[in-house]
Amino acid sequence: MINIDFYAYSNKLNAVHPLEKALFAFIAMLICLLSGSIFTPLLILVLMTAAIVLMAGIPARMYGKLLLLPLTFLLLSVLTIAFSAAASAAGFWISCSFGNLVVGMRFSDLIKAIHLFLRSLGGVSCLYFLALTTPMTEVIALLHKLKVPVLITELMILIYRFIFVFLESAVTIKRAQSCRLGYITLRSSFRSLSQLVAALFGKVFIKSRELFETMSARCYAGEINVLAKKHIVNYMNYVLIGAGTFLIISLDTVWR
Repeated sequence: MINIDFYAYSNKLNAVHPLEKALFAFIAMLICLLSGSIFTPLLILVLMTAAIVLMAGIPARMYGKLLLLPLTFLLLSVLTIAFSAAASAAGFWISCSFGNLVVGMRFSDLIKAIHLFLRSLGGVSCLYFLALTTPMTEVIALLHKLKVPVLITELMILIYRFIFVFLESAVTIKRAQSCRLGYITLRSSFRSLSQLVAALFGKVFIKSRELFETMSARCYAGEINVLAKKHIVNYMNYVLIGAGTFLIISLDTVWR
C-alpha cells in the first residue's frame, strides 16, 4: 500500500494535468456505475487496466495485488445476490436441497450478480487510476481550484497522511512480534494481535500530537497549504476524453 504514493509521483503520466486525469477517471466511473449493460463495465475495466499498466507504467503485479483487496467484499456481496433459498426448486437454474430447504441460483440473479461485480470492479479501477497517477498534493490543489471547502481538503490530507503512518506502525510492531515468536501458535497470535492493536492506537496518538506540534512550530494558521507543480494543459486530451465518452455511451446503448 505504501507503494501507491511512490508510483503517484514516478509514473509516466505524472506530467499530465491532474484535471485531465480526474475528468477521465470520474467520467468513466460515472458511465460504469450508470451502465445498464454487462459489457460496458468490463470494457471500462480493461480500458483502465491498459491505462494504468501500459500508459502509466505501473507494474501489473502491483496493480493486481491492489485489485485483490476489494475482491473479498465483492465476492460476499455477489454470492448473496446470486444464491437464494426457498421451499421448492421451482424457478431455480441450479439448486441443491438441504432437507426441506432448497438453495439455488436463478439465471437472472446470476446475470445481476455478475453485472454488480463488474460494475464495482470497474469503478474501483477508475479510482486506482487516479490514485496511482496523481499525487495527493495535486488532487488537493485541484480541489482548491474547484472551490471545495478547506475543512474537507484538510481532513483529506490528514486522513491520507495517517493511513501510511498507521500501516507503517503496524508493520513495524508486527515485525518485532514475529521476531519474538509472537505468532508461532494460534493462542499467541490472538494475544499478539490484541497487543498490536493496543500499541498501534497509542503510537498513532503520539504521532498525531507530534504532527500538530510540528505544524504549530511552522506557524499553522488554520489552513494547510500544499505546493503543486504547474502542468501544461493539453486540449487534445479533452478531445480524446470526449470522443471516448461518446463511443462508450454509444456502445452501452447498443448493448442494452
